Amino acid sequence: MHREHHVTSSETIRDIVIGMSDGLTVPFALAAGLSGAVSSSSLVVTAGIAEIVAGSIAMGLGGYLAGRTEVDHYRSELKREYDEVERVPEQEKTEVKEVFAGFGLSKQLQDQIADELAKDKKQWVEFMMRYELGLEEPNANRATRSAITIGISYIVGGIIPLSPYIIIKEAQEALLYSCAVTIICLFIFGYFKSKMTGQPALSGALKVVVIGALAAGAAFIMAKLITG
Repeated sequence: MHREHHVTSSETIRDIVIGMSDGLTVPFALAAGLSGAVSSSSLVVTAGIAEIVAGSIAMGLGGYLAGRTEVDHYRSELKREYDEVERVPEQEKTEVKEVFAGFGLSKQLQDQIADELAKDKKQWVEFMMRYELGLEEPNANRATRSAITIGISYIVGGIIPLSPYIIIKEAQEALLYSCAVTIICLFIFGYFKSKMTGQPALSGALKVVVIGALAAGAAFIMAKLITG
């Protein structure tokens, strides 16, 4: 039996990727930068926790606003389509025919389908939304779920590079362990993210590691330069 395997819940996966990638990278870079300027891990932990809290709220709010914007845009276009099928039905029928002409259907079939669709205004408008505008109706509750998913993912990702500083008092010693733990997590995260999105897993994992390492290295060097 032929079985097709597809990635499901792509929106949730996208939110986790957004939250985790920034959660792993930004606090890691912050901790590395502070480690180049201070010797006490407690300062790094304090600043890191403050950043994780602020970052998770900001990222979650960004996800919420993006979700609400998607819903508002869909509703605006839906209202416009209903207005157009009332005001210019023949023009809307022509647009339906153009869609099916693109599929190679005959002129007779195009006319029949357009006439049948026009009998049900709701189905007609939904067809135009999907095939003319390329819009799927978003879940009205998605904005809240997106905000929560991104925020929690950011917190989980941010705790990882910060955890060695909680245990080790010397900041630069903790940085070594933080680098090791975070790079491993970045690699694992990048590997599975690439696998789930159909990208080459190994190269995707290495890209994520390189981005995180560059951000942390730049922050550390900058802190060292500023503090002399």
